[in-house]
Amino acid sequence: MLCADLVNIQWTDETGRSHRTIANLEDISLSGACLQLDHAIPLNTKLRISYPKGQMEGIVRYCVYREIGYFIGLQFQEGSGWSRKAFKPQHLFDPRRLTAKPPKVRPAPPVQLGLPN
Repeated sequence: MLCADLVNIQWTDETGRSHRTIANLEDISLSGACLQLDHAIPLNTKLRISYPKGQMEGIVRYCVYREIGYFIGLQFQEGSGWSRKAFKPQHLFDPRRLTAKPPKVRPAPPVQLGLPN
């Protein structure tokens, strides 16, 4: 699901130092999420997303820089996936809605034109 929301994230670096910051949640699914940050986070770092009713934990699987910042791909750990009931991002959009088939429209009945007698 495409989304936009600010989330709190935490992680511990390789030296054992804890970090906290706010990230932009770009998309989310049952198995992972994409976050936008101002700085990189190393691959395989364990990261926690906190929200008012709980948290989700995952492992950083990619970190790429694109014109406006770093995009972090997070794979949720087993038992820590996303549930729409537990956390609904502020702006949430299902891209499958773009490819949904339009409703069928019944053709109008044929019009009979009467010819003059």
